[in-house]
Amino acid sequence: MNAHRSNGTTPEQLEADIARQRDELASTVDELHARLDVKAKAKDKAAELRDRATTDDGKPRPQVLAGAAAALAAVGGLVALRIRRSR
Repeated sequence: MNAHRSNGTTPEQLEADIARQRDELASTVDELHARLDVKAKAKDKAAELRDRATTDDGKPRPQVLAGAAAALAAVGGLVALRIRRSR
């Protein structure tokens, strides 16, 4: 008995092709899931920013503290300026 189909493929070849397509589809679905997982992306970004803003022992980097102090001073200066102008 001839196991070939009309297009020249065997059932084993068809099964192998289906398995390959299934693997490709699973890979595509996994990639799409990773791209659309907003919660995981947010956690990763938060961890990245935390690592950049802190030293190895968990303390804030001096540059971050200086930047925060400068921002606070700028806001305080703007508030003081607004108060003086409103009088």
